[in-house]
Amino acid sequence: MELYELREGGDTKNFKKIKKEILTAKSIAIFSHINPDGDTIGSMLALGLGLKSLGKKIVMLNADDLPKVYQTLPGAKLIKKSLKKKNIDLAVAVDCGKGSLLGKNLTDFKNAKKSIAIDHHRIRNKFAQISIVDQKASAAGEIIYFFLRSLNIDFSKNISENIITSLIVETNSFRLPSTNYKTFAICAKLLKTGVNFTKISETVYWSRSKQAMLLWSLCAKRMNFLKNDKIVWSIVRTRDFKQFKACDEDVDPFPNEMLSIKSVQIVIFFREKGNNQLRVSLRSKGKINVALLASKFEGGGHFDIAGFYISNSDQSIKKVIREAKKIIK
Repeated sequence: MELYELREGGDTKNFKKIKKEILTAKSIAIFSHINPDGDTIGSMLALGLGLKSLGKKIVMLNADDLPKVYQTLPGAKLIKKSLKKKNIDLAVAVDCGKGSLLGKNLTDFKNAKKSIAIDHHRIRNKFAQISIVDQKASAAGEIIYFFLRSLNIDFSKNISENIITSLIVETNSFRLPSTNYKTFAICAKLLKTGVNFTKISETVYWSRSKQAMLLWSLCAKRMNFLKNDKIVWSIVRTRDFKQFKACDEDVDPFPNEMLSIKSVQIVIFFREKGNNQLRVSLRSKGKINVALLASKFEGGGHFDIAGFYISNSDQSIKKVIREAKKIIK
């Protein structure tokens, strides 16, 4: 396996081999991770639409349903859950720190003649034959932008909207430390295509359903504070979703809301999932690396945003909290 790592400045020589593979491939499948967010979806759609403009035969895949907030993105209706034609020339994974994040589509990814990963996670497992990894990128969409530019692709309004969505979501509306001068420079150039930035921002961050707000009130009531209020955790259970007729995506903003509490340095948010599991979402401030915490439970993510799954038991919850306390020490 070969690893091409982008350094500050974005040396385009790192793209040469991947460009060759893409330009020679007859069939290309682009994969995004399960529990999709705006970064993986926006990056996949931007890359897919960009390569389609070159006349490439493209299929875009995600094993899960798209959250409603991303279903109106340009090209979203083209996304499939699984691959029908199995013998593809090239598989490309975007924003995936490890192969298991492709879910049931991992087998098809591995069976491709060639495989590529485009990613920006600091903690990751190599699962593709060729990788572009830029740990300093604010979002996977940032890497996609420079890659499409290296292919001399014209940035349409649709491509631009997807990349900007990726940047907005992954930087939490430009509030996270990963935000850098490139983030704003890319947005400035893409806005010239006529993208309605206000509409994207409002759709992603400033539009909440009644169900989401009612569920948030319950989550807030259950918040537990530890270590002089430096750690906060809460949980939402299946019965709560049923009570308010809410869906999984309604609670996605909750960890960020909890992190806004002034004293808090670590957020641990549990939500019940099927198969007797809990999905755990982590957030942090300052110098606390929650990706390392997630890795202890076979999870992953970024320095300040990470996640994993555990069994649905009080013992598992206590173990996660115990490990978080060690970090505060």
